[in-house]
Amino acid sequence: MTDPSSSTPVTTARGPLVIAIMDGVGIGRKDEGDAVFQADTPHLDALWQQPGTRHLRAHGQAVGLPSDGDMGNSEVGHNALGAGRVVRQGAALVNDAFASGALFSGDCWQWLTADLAQSGATLHLCGLLSDGNVHAHIDHVFALIDGAAAAGVHRVRIHALADGRDVADPSYERYLTALDAHLAPHVAAGLDYRLASGGGRMVVTMDRYEADWSIVERGWRAHVRGLAPRYPSWQAALTALRKQSGGQSDQTVGPFCIGDEFGLANGSVRDGDSFILWNFRGDRAIELSRAFEEKSEFSGFERGPLAKVRFAGMMQYDGDLHLPRRFLVAPPTIDKTLSEYVLAAGLHSLAVSETQKFGHVTYFWNGNRSEPLHPTLDEWIEIPSDRVSFDQAPAMKAAEITDVVLAALSRDTPPDIIRLNWANGDMVGHTGDFAATRVAMETVDREVGRLVAAVQAAGGVLLLTADHGNADGMWMRAKDGTPTIGPDGVPQAKTSHTLAPVPFSLVDGRAAQRWQLRQDQPEAGLSNVAATALAVLGLPVPPHMDAPLVEPSEG
Repeated sequence: MTDPSSSTPVTTARGPLVIAIMDGVGIGRKDEGDAVFQADTPHLDALWQQPGTRHLRAHGQAVGLPSDGDMGNSEVGHNALGAGRVVRQGAALVNDAFASGALFSGDCWQWLTADLAQSGATLHLCGLLSDGNVHAHIDHVFALIDGAAAAGVHRVRIHALADGRDVADPSYERYLTALDAHLAPHVAAGLDYRLASGGGRMVVTMDRYEADWSIVERGWRAHVRGLAPRYPSWQAALTALRKQSGGQSDQTVGPFCIGDEFGLANGSVRDGDSFILWNFRGDRAIELSRAFEEKSEFSGFERGPLAKVRFAGMMQYDGDLHLPRRFLVAPPTIDKTLSEYVLAAGLHSLAVSETQKFGHVTYFWNGNRSEPLHPTLDEWIEIPSDRVSFDQAPAMKAAEITDVVLAALSRDTPPDIIRLNWANGDMVGHTGDFAATRVAMETVDREVGRLVAAVQAAGGVLLLTADHGNADGMWMRAKDGTPTIGPDGVPQAKTSHTLAPVPFSLVDGRAAQRWQLRQDQPEAGLSNVAATALAVLGLPVPPHMDAPLVEPSEG
């Protein structure tokens, strides 16, 4: 591999390069369930009719996931965009660790479970109960339950979060039923294995980027202290919570605990217990990890009395901050990224997004590193996201993000490379609200129009793409593709990502040097974008990166 420190500009071209990510915007069926197609998007329509546009693969093995049946997501998409190569991702690494037995023979598992067999203390398992394979997989918690039984752990408590975002919404009851079935033989064998708490992922535990610590606080109170509304069973909990505000969606169903007739919660954490967060994806796991591991410096919320507990994550969620200190599976190592080569060449890089996607254009883009790679050349600007349901504010902060980029392009010395993320297609698409998602796409289209004009005026180059699909598929569908019709006679809303390819468009505003798309890469994916950026900037492309999508034009 080429060392980034040895990279020097060959023919750094005049004018800045902008890489714009339309989060959650795939190329769908172009039917009534496709909010991208149904939206009024004159700028994108014009752009996508030009010869500088093609499709890129953005899911499955093209972004390092176990199979091509796995949806892409923002984490792996931005890893691929920034790394310039396919990196074997968390889900695949965790599957390998279970299949080989390495997870259960590892030091971390032994540290978590060895004392429990003798002490009778509790092993707590917490995470997203889902087979979406984006943040977690239900098979992983099943394997942990079986591993605990094999290790002689007598008492296990499950803290199971509802998904409804990467899978059908609602579907929590189905996953909880499957959990009951998996626990049943262990309970029949005399083990004390039970569900202890739960709640919807968007209001309980799984905040990210410190957008709303109250979400994590609700989870802490439910999972750790047993202080959420208490019910005798999950069936009773959901019967009550489904009638409350937000309860119709798995994403926003309120927190609950399961308790006995004496009003005692099944699963509060006590001295000597162990606690595993089984999510493998990092962005929505970091804050709970901090709540367990930080001491007096923690300021997210009032935690109350702290038990002496052994805590571990499925993976280490932040390598720079070493969070958590203990983990069951080592995360992928991503070095020699696009940012490293750009900065080693002395070029100025700017990353811009709002809070909901800021970590994606910084942390994930830079190879899972939480701080800028250079004190001055790697510039980051975050715009705080609104704390509202995004179907109520589908414009989000797209205009403000574009404003920052346009201001940067107008500087006396603009950045050499700018990367930005408009979050609308993904965050609004996840609500399942078709009308709001259409508005979100129209918002993105307006910002694309503004950005194209500004890049052309600056004599720069724009690479416009997306990280995965979402807004392009807003209906649940049967295996044959037909819409799933709900009891109200209309197609059921889909809130998860799609398997769609994503668009890639080249807009070249330069007069002296022009680029055109290559015609020999039908299977290209997101990992080809980094080398494309290096080529446009006039920097050498290292051999470990997937090939550029462009070549010099003879026109």
